[in-house]
Amino acid sequence: MIRQGEPTEDGLVDVTFTLPADIPGHVSVVGDFNHWDPYAHPMQRSRQGAHTAVITLPQGTSICFRYLAEGGHWLDDPDADARDEHGCIVHVSAAAGGKGKDGSGGAALNGHRPRAAAPQGNAAT
Repeated sequence: MIRQGEPTEDGLVDVTFTLPADIPGHVSVVGDFNHWDPYAHPMQRSRQGAHTAVITLPQGTSICFRYLAEGGHWLDDPDADARDEHGCIVHVSAAAGGKGKDGSGGAALNGHRPRAAAPQGNAAT
């Protein structure tokens, strides 16, 4: 699941990424926003066991991302706005008060910024 918070006065939005508890081991959110670094945004386990990470992004941008699970397993998010050959795409709402894919509305942008290619194959976390 992907949720977007309210934009701050300086135009930043907290985007929360959540994966179910049944995924074993450690998981990271990696993408063009962190140069596909598996150590930059590790997901934390909630008390219920779900994996979560919050990433602060500029309003009106788009990112390409994937989840990297323990053992080098790549995972996609079914709640992503789109997908391309590099991974999942999330459009950060440009409208004040916009929300993401949690059912409360949200504006998808017609395009996205250029992205670095996603690494291919298996990788260790």
